Amino acid sequence: MAWRRLGQIFAADGKQPWAHSHAALPAPVHLEGDIFRFFYSSRDAEKRSHVGWVDVEISEHPQVRGAASAPVMTPGEDGAFDDSGVGVGCVVKTEDGFSLYYMGWNLGVRSPWRNAIGLARSQTPAAFERYSPGPILDRSPEDPYTLSYPCVLRLGASDWRMWYGSNIAPAVGNADMQHAIKLARSDDGVHWKRDGRVAVGFASEGEYALARPSVVKTGDKFLMCFACRGESYRIGAASSDDGSSWTRLDAAMGFNPSDSGWDSEMTCYPALFWHRERLWLAYNGNGYGATGFGLAVWEGELPV
Repeated sequence: MAWRRLGQIFAADGKQPWAHSHAALPAPVHLEGDIFRFFYSSRDAEKRSHVGWVDVEISEHPQVRGAASAPVMTPGEDGAFDDSGVGVGCVVKTEDGFSLYYMGWNLGVRSPWRNAIGLARSQTPAAFERYSPGPILDRSPEDPYTLSYPCVLRLGASDWRMWYGSNIAPAVGNADMQHAIKLARSDDGVHWKRDGRVAVGFASEGEYALARPSVVKTGDKFLMCFACRGESYRIGAASSDDGSSWTRLDAAMGFNPSDSGWDSEMTCYPALFWHRERLWLAYNGNGYGATGFGLAVWEGELPV
């Protein structure tokens, strides 16, 4: 039982001004047949993140079938919470269209940045419009410092869940960062309730950040992958009966850097998805997405 790597799938070629580098945070949406659209975050020459997409035919030998020539989202206006960039969390497909949940950020002074969670919508998986100029989740008594990449599942008409990253201590750099995963609930996918409790915490003393959770259902259980930051950057895993209390599964389902190549320094920013009754993993490698994203597929029975 293990993940089998299928290799690097897509990387920015630097020809587009909005995609000077990076194809980070792949977020898959099923279009038809074996075709998935992967939204991703790229960087322009000023390192401001935009959102583009690439269509991939999912198989044992994945193939790129098309790519965006223009971004579907750009940084917000100066002074907005996302004026320095937009990072994809996930895209949710509903009967009304597509909802893109994302992390927006602007630069700080005493702290390098401030992050919050935004929402954009589209009737087709093309150009998205912001739900509002401001975030749908921002700093609060439950999340006093900063918030990061959301993963949203709609489990019922009035049962929406969001797993997201949140600093649980003030931080001005990696040395004092403590970034864990929390849970919020909503009736409509827009207005969220949260209690500030940590859903997934650290598994070792050297771990200090968990980011970009990705959650799928497998039977009656929830399965999550996320980026773990400690001595190295790798992908961890956890399972849950209710989506609130989680058990780490890193030893069984974690995904470490490879021995060589595009993902030899780190594996990060995972996205789980089901296709043809198989579990797939999209993820970034070296440089936080500078080398693009690749795919892996799970072989054997799941340990949940």
